[in-house]
Amino acid sequence: MEAVQLMRELKTNFEQEIYYLPKETGLHLIESTRENASQGISAKCRDVKVEDLWSLTSFFGYSTQTFVLAVNLLDRFLAMMKVQPKHLACISISCLHIAAKTVEEECNVSSTNELIRISQCKFTVSDLTRMEKIISEKLNFQLEAITALTFLHLYHRITLSQTSDRKEALNLNTLEAHLKACLCRITFSKAKPSVLALSLLTQEIEAMQSVDMLEIAHSVQRHLKITDTELLHWRGLVAKCMSDYSSPECSRPNNKKLVWIVSRRTAQNLHTSYCNVPELPTIPEDCWDESEDSCEDMSSGEESLSSSLGSDAEDPYSPLYVLCQSNHRNKYHHTKPL
Repeated sequence: MEAVQLMRELKTNFEQEIYYLPKETGLHLIESTRENASQGISAKCRDVKVEDLWSLTSFFGYSTQTFVLAVNLLDRFLAMMKVQPKHLACISISCLHIAAKTVEEECNVSSTNELIRISQCKFTVSDLTRMEKIISEKLNFQLEAITALTFLHLYHRITLSQTSDRKEALNLNTLEAHLKACLCRITFSKAKPSVLALSLLTQEIEAMQSVDMLEIAHSVQRHLKITDTELLHWRGLVAKCMSDYSSPECSRPNNKKLVWIVSRRTAQNLHTSYCNVPELPTIPEDCWDESEDSCEDMSSGEESLSSSLGSDAEDPYSPLYVLCQSNHRNKYHHTKPL
């Protein structure tokens, strides 16, 4: 009964996914725009902003659904409107904020002030509010979308509902990580969500060498009438994307993202404040009472980026993974004083 209900839900989403696709002509226009063009957004510029959204999503503890929806909103808007590069930061952050308000619990949504401060973008709260209004109106207030993540979750549930063994082997977190890596490239914005998700699923199943699961995936393919040609095309692009991301030669995001840059004036004020701090009395070493607070954490109090940002910091496909690795290496080198 559950399998029948899932297949019905799958068919409904498959019929409606076309309404949430970015305009292909607009995506082609972005791909044809020169990288340093003063007018129009280039593909690389778009991809960099999506990587920033990935980092911010992890920083604020938002779900994968929030990130995927933010990318969908961004692509649909960019494919519809002629945007100047100077406005892209405000647009991308607005899409993330809209997605967070749509998906996350209200108490977990970061304030606009905090979002602007952490993203280090040069616009105001009123700019962000106005941009959110423009995006919502241009997208006809269709702020909830059917995405590749929608199908990925459905495929995963269908596969697990129809197989009795190795249920834990098909890791949904791994599938989501691969999807996020793909969405950082505008090429995959042209794929139908149902096909992109099935490409990710079948590639993972083949890596597991599970004949039963592969047959289930082929059954889903036949049910949705996805051709072998279409599936093989996108599977090849997915495989190349995964290979590129795993390669050490891969162009990684800027490691300085989400790192505070202190101005000279601020640095001087910090030094002045430091000098004005009254001297604290010396703690006598021979008065330590082991019976009190003996289990207190005596670490430096400096929380690692990987522990504060969740599992994405350990994900080799995540932009934050590179930042964490860089910080880990830097611990063993002396730092220059301010």
